[in-house]
Amino acid sequence: GGAPPGVDPEAFSWFQAVDADGSGFISVKELKQALVNSNWSTFNDETCLLMINMFDKTRSGRIDVYGFSALLRFIQQWRNLFQQYDRDQSGSISFSELQQAFSQMGYNLSPQFSQLLLARYAQGSSNPSIQLDRFIQICMQLQSTTDAFREKDTALVGNVRLSYEDFLTMVVTRML
Repeated sequence: GGAPPGVDPEAFSWFQAVDADGSGFISVKELKQALVNSNWSTFNDETCLLMINMFDKTRSGRIDVYGFSALLRFIQQWRNLFQQYDRDQSGSISFSELQQAFSQMGYNLSPQFSQLLLARYAQGSSNPSIQLDRFIQICMQLQSTTDAFREKDTALVGNVRLSYEDFLTMVVTRML
């Protein structure tokens, strides 16, 4: 059969190939097997789970063909942004490229914070860099926590006072 209304035929074909068990849904495991970074490593579990949850309208832990089609558009937008920031076309984002990306996205973050992210998310090497999957994950988490912070920082001064439990609630509801 052809693609359902509103679903790109190419996305539909890919959905059928990725839906290994023929359930009509894509799980985190199936998505992970379908997505690769420029170095041919598969996307990490955390990023796949974040994206599935983002497009899972039924909260079942999996997405249908419509969610998958939207997810592919989402990934393509991130890939375009990633390629724009990957100035040396190496297929990964280096420290300086990450700093520039944050700045151009409107985040005023210290070099120490960018270094912390590289240490946490980059594959270990003498010159650490970030693949597309981790770039998507970092940006999604940064946006989510920024939104949570802005809810508390109503005066937009860049500082908030909150209790430890408010902080934990903010993190748990946005990150998990």
